[in-house]
Amino acid sequence: MKKKALLYSFIALYTIAGIMHFVTPEVYLEVIPDWLGNKLRINYVSGIAELLVAGLALFPKTRAIAGIGAMVMLLAFSISHVYFLQNGSCAGDFCIPSWIGWLRLVIIHPLLIFWAWKISRL
Repeated sequence: MKKKALLYSFIALYTIAGIMHFVTPEVYLEVIPDWLGNKLRINYVSGIAELLVAGLALFPKTRAIAGIGAMVMLLAFSISHVYFLQNGSCAGDFCIPSWIGWLRLVIIHPLLIFWAWKISRL
């Protein structure tokens, strides 16, 4: 039961996160550094990648690929988390206390990577 909850919540998270890249791209565009290039393309590729991870996690034969893909993606997203902190923990007009940004980068982000690793082993 615990493994199913871990799996289905992972799938739900990545499905919702992927969809949000298309519904509210402006939020994500604010945390993509200019030096990375075409922000809109990066945002949409990220959304597609998250949806792909969710889809791959559905099936036992592709679950390991989903977990590894999520770990790689999360490591790549670290750039945006650092950029967010460099901008005063703000994404455009949306700001949070800096300690929450640090908590997200130092604690939550590694936990998400660990979660993806666990999914890759189901």
